Amino acid sequence: MERPLIAVLLLVGLIIGSGVGSSYARARRGWNDYQAAKKTVPGARRAAWMLIKVVTTKVGVIALLLIGAVAYAAAGGSDEPAPAAPTPSSSADERPTR
Repeated sequence: MERPLIAVLLLVGLIIGSGVGSSYARARRGWNDYQAAKKTVPGARRAAWMLIKVVTTKVGVIALLLIGAVAYAAAGGSDEPAPAAPTPSSSADERPTR
């Protein structure tokens, strides 16, 4: 009678132990992954801010160039007057040909 009771207790202990052991292993892997990710955050944050700085600098330079081009065009651009546009009509000096 004692032998089946010991076998059942051993089986129950193995089932509970394997469940607890797998939970512990999963928790340990999660903790190690968390620690590894935590160490990479400052470097990733630094890289992200550097990329944002580069992009805002480029956007600022492009915006300044566009504003300068618009101001230059609004001021007239150059001192030379625009050439007169040709007219499609004939001048008075020409004789009409038939």
